[in-house]
Amino acid sequence: MNPKPHFQNELIEWGVALAAMPGETECGDSYVVKEFQKGVLVGVFDGLGHGADAAIASRVVAATLSDFASESVISLFRHSHETSQKTRGVVMSLASFNSGDNTMTWAGVGNVEGMLLRADPNASPAAEYLLLRSGGVGFNLPELRASVIPVSPGDTLIFATDGVRSNFSQALLQSFQQTPQEIANQILTQNKKDIDDALVLVVRYRGSQK
Repeated sequence: MNPKPHFQNELIEWGVALAAMPGETECGDSYVVKEFQKGVLVGVFDGLGHGADAAIASRVVAATLSDFASESVISLFRHSHETSQKTRGVVMSLASFNSGDNTMTWAGVGNVEGMLLRADPNASPAAEYLLLRSGGVGFNLPELRASVIPVSPGDTLIFATDGVRSNFSQALLQSFQQTPQEIANQILTQNKKDIDDALVLVVRYRGSQK
């Protein structure tokens, strides 16, 4: 795991930590971070099962999302559903940051957890959680709904696949002195299950510096 942020631009800085299931050579969980004009798309997806076949499904979705990153979140789910139908399919969560109005649009299908930690200590609530729809991308796409919420500099988004214990968020409300990579490393180290692939993506919104 890299102790430094993998990436930083005008809008975000981010870090990722991932691990394959013991005994596997490939991780079936993957992610995307893709810039577009006045925005950045980020997402995490979990290929069904684990190992090489799951990794193939994740790579197909990653390529699709990179090609269409500037489109709406709902359109991105539909594109991914179409291109991944010959694979095992994935569950996934996406967030699209828009610097024009300082908003984040997010949606999730399956069980990739998402939470947004507010940097403002007086914010209520201090954290917001992604509403997940049951189903899968590539085999059982549900009715899609996306939520738009305001974001401020310092707000921190976390996506985690189901190879990470779901109570990982309990100790995170005081994490703003850590870099995104440090948070991702900590979550994975302390909460990884041994029965599945695992991935944590942490994105801190910086806002437009213009």
